[in-house]
Order: sequence, then C-alpha cells, then structure tokens
Amino acid sequence: MQATWLVGGIGLFFGFSALSAGQIHSAAHWVALWSVGGVGLLSFVRHAVFHRSDAVRMGWDLGKRNDFQLEVGFANLAWGLVAVIASFLGWGTTALGSLVLVFGIYMLQAAVLHLFESGRTRQRPRAGSKFVNLVFAVVLLWFAFAVLT
Repeated sequence: MQATWLVGGIGLFFGFSALSAGQIHSAAHWVALWSVGGVGLLSFVRHAVFHRSDAVRMGWDLGKRNDFQLEVGFANLAWGLVAVIASFLGWGTTALGSLVLVFGIYMLQAAVLHLFESGRTRQRPRAGSKFVNLVFAVVLLWFAFAVLT
C-alpha cells in the first residue's frame, strides 16, 4: 500500500509542479502515467495477485478467494494499462485528463464506501488509509478539472 501511495505521490508532485509552471500537457502526462497508471498497476498486483494478504490487511479475509476483490484488481489493471498506453502514445491532454477524471471518480466512490464502512463499526481499522484515499480522490478530481478546463 505504501508503494502505491509513493507512486501516486510522485505523479501528483511533478504534475502540480508542471501545472504551476503552465505546462498543462506535461502535468496531465505525469499524473496519468504515475497516479493513474502506476497506482492502477500496483493496485492490480495488490488486489489480484496478492489478494489473500491484501484481504487480511483490510480486515476482509474470508478464508478463501474473494472473486470481487479480483474483479476490483482487474478494473485497476484496465485503468492502469490505458493510462500507461495513453501516456506513451501521446493521446493528448484531453485523453489524459479524462483518465485522471475517471480514476478520481472511482477513487472517490471507493473512499466514500470505506468511510460508510467505518461508520457501521465501532472499530476504526485503517482510518489513516481511508483518509489518504479520500484526499487522493479529491486531489485527482481537482487536478482533472484544472487540466480539462
């Protein structure tokens, strides 16, 4: 999980640096490649390849394979691969910004779902992680709108 945050943070750091310098396409490229592509690929590995240890980390271990978790991993793989391909094939600022927007919407929905989950239990497992995911989603959405408008 920490590797995912690091990769996403690298994209946002250099993306916001480029954005503040007025380099819109470069900013979109950094965030799409690292914060969508890198995060998506790492999330695939975490959710699908290492699904059992990830389920234990999240407190969702069912004692068997959870196909829904694999499905989430495959969705992350799809976004991640498309973002990497779009970045290397030069699909343009609008395509890259749209990928960031789609991933931001997905991450916001996941973050809200996890926050509702916290509200249903007295224990607050992974509270810090849930907050980071919410912040990441909001920053991705803000960034997408800054690039696309």
